[in-house]
Amino acid sequence: MPCPSSCPPGLLALMAPGLALMATFSLPSQAGDRRALPVEKPPGVKGRTLILLDVNTKSPVRIISENFLSLQLDPSIIHDGWLDFLSSRRLVTLARGLAPAFLRFAGKRTDFLQFHNVKNPAKSRGGPGPDYYLKNYEDDIVRSDIALDKQKGCKIAQHPDIMLELQREKAAQMHLVLLKEQFSNTYSNLTLTARSLDKLYNFADCSGLHLIFALNALRRNPNNSWNSSNALSLLKYSASKKYNISWELGNEPNNYRTLIGRSVNGSQLGKDYTQLRSLLQLIRTYSRAHLYGPNIGRPRKNVIGFLEGFLKVAGGTVDAVTWQHYYIDGRVAKVTDFLKTRLLDTLSDQIRKIQTVVNTYTPGKKIWLEGVGMTSAGGMNNLSDSYAAGFLWLNTLGLLASQGIDVVVRHSFLDHGHNHLVDQNFNPLPDYWLSLLYKRLIGPKVLAIHVAGLQRKPRPGRVIRDKLRIYAHCTSYHNHNYVRGSITLYIINLHRSRKKIKLAGTLRDKIVHQYLLQPYGKDGLHSKSVQLNGQPLAMVDDGTLPELKPRPLRAGRTLVIPPLTMSFYVVKNVNALACRYR
Repeated sequence: MPCPSSCPPGLLALMAPGLALMATFSLPSQAGDRRALPVEKPPGVKGRTLILLDVNTKSPVRIISENFLSLQLDPSIIHDGWLDFLSSRRLVTLARGLAPAFLRFAGKRTDFLQFHNVKNPAKSRGGPGPDYYLKNYEDDIVRSDIALDKQKGCKIAQHPDIMLELQREKAAQMHLVLLKEQFSNTYSNLTLTARSLDKLYNFADCSGLHLIFALNALRRNPNNSWNSSNALSLLKYSASKKYNISWELGNEPNNYRTLIGRSVNGSQLGKDYTQLRSLLQLIRTYSRAHLYGPNIGRPRKNVIGFLEGFLKVAGGTVDAVTWQHYYIDGRVAKVTDFLKTRLLDTLSDQIRKIQTVVNTYTPGKKIWLEGVGMTSAGGMNNLSDSYAAGFLWLNTLGLLASQGIDVVVRHSFLDHGHNHLVDQNFNPLPDYWLSLLYKRLIGPKVLAIHVAGLQRKPRPGRVIRDKLRIYAHCTSYHNHNYVRGSITLYIINLHRSRKKIKLAGTLRDKIVHQYLLQPYGKDGLHSKSVQLNGQPLAMVDDGTLPELKPRPLRAGRTLVIPPLTMSFYVVKNVNALACRYR
């Protein structure tokens, strides 16, 4: 029977407490198990379904890292030249908007990266004099760094438009090379110079991001143990510059056989991590540095075995256990894929598998999802960089937080593919604005929600999945527009009709601020531009992000969620006990 709007809050607790769950019901199936059914209008019922929503404000069910939403840069930016532009004022401004966060420098080419401690490669090989650099566009990029402005102790550059245009042409050519390497699964070596490392660290430091650097794990001795000589050179240089860096070793090590025809098992990698920890302890700057790993791929049976072997040897060596996940093959993805609830739910099973192994061998160890992307194979233009991709991204954030995953690292902030947050014109894409709203409004404390509404039975043999997903957190303490004790809801509506939500219990009759994110322009779900409460979002200038203005809703008003949208709602002055203190 439907629950009327006059139901007391006590009758709203129809979902399992303890998690920030989605707006669903559980009914017994023919087999006796309980399956998640969405809140939906049953046949024959007139009018819109009214969903009653309350939140447990007494205590959080999870507390995640302040750096929960973090970023990744792929080493391919060395290859295609974008690393030289990380000093751009516009890029730094965009990255600062997502601070505090980690910046992970890692990817497919991590294990082909060599450090070379030379400041100026041209001079080291007896290259031509200064006049040559005026003619060579690549060295013009280096020259542009000579006159960098100082800002808060950081080096910020304003690159000429012609230089950016030349770089985009070069990057387009290199994109074809990188794609060929990716599809053939054969990668060329990359050289990271001391100057390039300086630029990378400068970007992280200027942006308020903490750099995590993944070292090459494929440098091997004849007995298959890790050869740490090149890593030691990099560590010593970084220490001499007093760079505050955390470390990893390798990227998706379970996949090495397909890369070089030579495998490294979990226990061997565990020994390599133990060796790296010993190296760090010998260098005063990094004696207490954090170490993360093993950054395995999707937890299939063989990968689970790899993780078990690693944790048996190095479970106490790492500060967090890491893995990565990509939802779709970017070469075959369609816009409708991003609306499939079955796809959104694939991550839940992976979380359970990883947690089971970690809790068996290293109980209480933090777990991170690193290198998450909406699509693999570099993504697809007008798809993985469009508004539609945001449904997967926001659901990933909500699901991981509700399951207690401490950090999620988004691949990528800027790269050669189409999974990035910022394009090669340095314009923010829809997932950037979604991430910015998340950072501004969402705090680390996760709250349990309780919903009630109309329900319907599935047809025989069919499972109805959830198309309306609701998550709740304490509002970010860094947002001074809201007093402590406020609550933020974020809602994904995958229905092709609007949904109505009535706030009940502790949320009843409170003023609400709405942040409704919709596609902007005629491209619909394929759009690379978004609007917030009807106003298109764009940077004011290279140094200024726009003000994210809410739409105030009167106290007690029903929330109307438009079809195929994502939205945030700050419930003001709830004075939630769970949210009063940090």
